[in-house]
Parts: sequence; C-alpha cells; structure tokens
Amino acid sequence: MINGLPEKLRELRTKNGISQRIVAQKLNVSPSIISSYETGERTPSVENLLLLSHLYRCSTDYLLGREAICPKMTVAVEGLSTKQVQLLTELIETMR
Repeated sequence: MINGLPEKLRELRTKNGISQRIVAQKLNVSPSIISSYETGERTPSVENLLLLSHLYRCSTDYLLGREAICPKMTVAVEGLSTKQVQLLTELIETMR
C-alpha cells in the first residue's frame, strides 16, 4: 500500500466532482475497484496510476507521495481555438 494514496484519490475525485462510476468507466474497471483504491484495500497498477494522474491532472509523483504540494488546477484546452483560449484566460484573470 502506498501511504496516503487512498486519501489523495478520494480527495481528487471529489474535488473534480466525479463519481466512482465515471472514474471506473475511464479506467475500464468496475466501480468496486475504484472504491477499493480509495479505501486502501487495493493498489492501482502502474497503467491505472498513469490514467488516474491524467484524469485528475496531477503528477504520479504527487499520487505516490513524492511531491507534498497539492497539484494546481488546470484547464484542458484541447479542441479550443487560440481565440477561445485567450478569452478563457482573460475570463479567469478577471475573476481573480
């Protein structure tokens, strides 16, 4: 068991507003597997750890406890035009 991993997975999932069912679909596993990751009964495979880090937009080092700092929130801009990214950035800046 990786110390702190279950708590981080649960926290990241809830902060992102994602259900265990959705995470399970993204990883192509059953929801009970995700539950067991979050309770510490099971440890994700390397492949699933990579998928989780991508899903939660954080590093695997953070999940594994090698980075103590909580990941910053990121916004996925794939599929947006340069103008849309610029407008989104301006909107975020006005909200600070």
